[in-house]
Amino acid sequence: MDRNTDKQEQAEAAGATHFVPADDTTKKAVRGLTGGRGADFAFDCVGSSRTIRDVWGLTRRGGTTVIVGIGGKDDAVQFSALELFHFARTLKGCVAGSVDAEADMPRFFDWVREGRLDLRGLVTGHGALADVNHALDELAAGRGVRTLLAPREGA
Repeated sequence: MDRNTDKQEQAEAAGATHFVPADDTTKKAVRGLTGGRGADFAFDCVGSSRTIRDVWGLTRRGGTTVIVGIGGKDDAVQFSALELFHFARTLKGCVAGSVDAEADMPRFFDWVREGRLDLRGLVTGHGALADVNHALDELAAGRGVRTLLAPREGA
């Protein structure tokens, strides 16, 4: 799911079986894809109170909502005590993929070397470190995935 429908091709190339635009039809579309239940796992990569509530609402009873995006310290999310009890969902934060770097990173590097984990699709732009503001503007506008910035020209 993304607000930018131009990302559908990238999502499918990365293995997505379905792409749902983030709009007024999202909840109905997710329910339709899950037999009316909602998602077992839903990930919010933005981190705002609005998107957290949206993703929480897409998660099935007993499912897990994972917050990946970094929200603002003053952007509070509200849940009622009854809601937390009734839906029995798990709300979980995730920092840097919640990896155990010592145990996980060597395995990830092996996957990249073996061609089992292709990261090229995540890099949609290249530039010098001086291009950082442009890269951040592109990210904020929802264009591309990530820009790889080199500390020196030609590096």
